[in-house]
Amino acid sequence: MAIEILIVDDNSDIRNILNELIMDAGYKTRIAANYNQALAEIDKKIPDVAILDVKLDKGDNDGIELLTHIKSKNRDVPVIIITGHANVEMAVSSLKHGAFEFIEKPFDQTRLLNFIKRAVENIKLKSQNKEYETKLFYSYELIGESKNISTIREQIDKISVTESRILINGQSGSGKELVARKIHKKSKRNNKPFIILNGALLDSNKYELELFGEEKKDGSISYGALEKANEGTLLIDQVSEIPLAIQSKILRVLTDQKFKRLNGNNDINVDVRIICSSSKDLKEEIKIGNFREDLYHRLNVFEINIKPLNERVSDIPLLIRYFSKKISFNYNIKELDIDENDSYILNHNWHGNVRELRNLIERIAILQPDTKEKISNIVKESLKNEEIRDKIAENSLSVPLKEAREKFEKEYLTIQLKKFNGNISKTANFVGMERSALHRKLKGLGIKEFN
Repeated sequence: MAIEILIVDDNSDIRNILNELIMDAGYKTRIAANYNQALAEIDKKIPDVAILDVKLDKGDNDGIELLTHIKSKNRDVPVIIITGHANVEMAVSSLKHGAFEFIEKPFDQTRLLNFIKRAVENIKLKSQNKEYETKLFYSYELIGESKNISTIREQIDKISVTESRILINGQSGSGKELVARKIHKKSKRNNKPFIILNGALLDSNKYELELFGEEKKDGSISYGALEKANEGTLLIDQVSEIPLAIQSKILRVLTDQKFKRLNGNNDINVDVRIICSSSKDLKEEIKIGNFREDLYHRLNVFEINIKPLNERVSDIPLLIRYFSKKISFNYNIKELDIDENDSYILNHNWHGNVRELRNLIERIAILQPDTKEKISNIVKESLKNEEIRDKIAENSLSVPLKEAREKFEKEYLTIQLKKFNGNISKTANFVGMERSALHRKLKGLGIKEFN
């Protein structure tokens, strides 16, 4: 991409020197000679990089005001401050307000070009990261036809247009982050940041730093998750793992809508939508004293519950098809032909939920088997399930034949019902029974029908 650099200086000689130097280095330029011209250029189009003189025609800190204005529009824009009236206080002030570098007049041209080169590398890296994040953001869809997934889709559509705080419950790997991303994507904040803070992965001593940021002794600022997510969405994943002391501070932020950075004296106001997720039952955590009840009620304005994959077996064939297509495309191989009705897959407990299923299909793609039999062998090897084998052994060896057959039929028909989401007609057709005969069989085995 063509990098455009805005040059702001009230000295025409310096403007011309900077312009020629920067154009010779291969960059496009725009020029402003005073504060109002600079403001107009910034508002017309935000530059990729800005070089600002501190003192223009309106006061001693015109450049700092312009720096603040640029950062309010796009905090990622690198701004290089130049001045002929340098002192330590001014340097600290510019860095504190987010300047990329600070350089004194008369400046060394090679040094300035190095600053510009590093600034350009910085924006290219951020651009690449955003592109990568965007690909990840839109990588996966919420796949399933079970009642649970259908309900969640409806909930996402309804709550995305609101500003309500949301609590997403579900086992590890069930898709909590995906649901949060979909809510953000459908909200009016969709072109603003989506930031994740994982409560389970942080060092217990770094929660405040990660949440609130820090004002360092050299005047620079380390931004926390709350500021990074300003005007966007903050997902606090595994919120149950956040220490009680930090929970009280989060409660204070929710109440006051402001906070202070570590070592900071000024209040920081932010506009953030907070979504939390948990693999633990927060009501139980409250009972045992691990989670604040007042914070729970603040966070749980709307609740979404994702059922484990083994409770929505009807979604498994759809997920297999979806991941097979997606992953085969990513690996640039022929689409995987995985048997959706493989008993190993349908009977597996899926403790890792959708993530475990996706990992299985990715493992198959990496190994690139060329026959259905090889795929089946990989599935069996990957999903060795002691629990199922124990049940089979118990059914086969520890009870009379009639009882073993009944246990097998009950287990088999329960799985098939789940696979077809409780649809009796589809289940009967698949298992080769008349609908009325299936009704009688289910009643005789004590299997409760569901919708």
